[in-house]
Amino acid sequence: MTAPIELYYWPTPNGWKITIMLEELGVPYVVKYVNIGRGDQFAPDFLKISPNNRMPAIVDPEGPGGEPISVFESGAILQYLGRKYGKFYPSDERARVEVEQWLFWQVGGLGPMAGQAHHFRQYAPERIAYGIERYTNEVNRLYGVMDKRLADRRFLAGDYSIADMAAIGWVIPHENQGQDLNDFPNLKPWFETMLARPAVKTAIEVGKEERARQKSLAEDKEAQKILFGQRAR
Repeated sequence: MTAPIELYYWPTPNGWKITIMLEELGVPYVVKYVNIGRGDQFAPDFLKISPNNRMPAIVDPEGPGGEPISVFESGAILQYLGRKYGKFYPSDERARVEVEQWLFWQVGGLGPMAGQAHHFRQYAPERIAYGIERYTNEVNRLYGVMDKRLADRRFLAGDYSIADMAAIGWVIPHENQGQDLNDFPNLKPWFETMLARPAVKTAIEVGKEERARQKSLAEDKEAQKILFGQRAR
């Protein structure tokens, strides 16, 4: 019997990437919650797995050579799982390059810029007009890039892949980013197609009850201090 993958997780757009992949693969996994608003990410045992003190991370008890392996960073986890199970990450080099381009576009662009839009629009202690405009506009530009890309294909790399799994979580909270999906006629059908997938529906519900037990981040000043006041340790 296959030993379950251990997923270190909190229900955020980055966490959803991995629950989506695991649900799509249909492989067994166990969730180990890392409450980032309470500082669980700084626990010594977790830092051995994720030295960047960020979730998600995984431990696969049946890694290469049958030995355990830990993987941190969402993009690296998606690639590892795609290679291991041979799904959603093609082996053909041209097709793989297509997926990787859009995966790294999300990791280096859409995620960080949407995150900054969330910060300045919702969490910053002062309303800084420049920051709000700067990141709202950049997310709008990135949505436009996706919209053009999806004009002649259903998914970002042609076939459904880890690139789509990586991107969807950052489009779900589009209203918090100041975006209207009606402005993006090709992106909107992709968004609806993604949310209609049973695995995606299940994946974004993982941990919802855990998160509901605490105050929203916008109201939780202690959590904001933990998340937004980090320096080298």
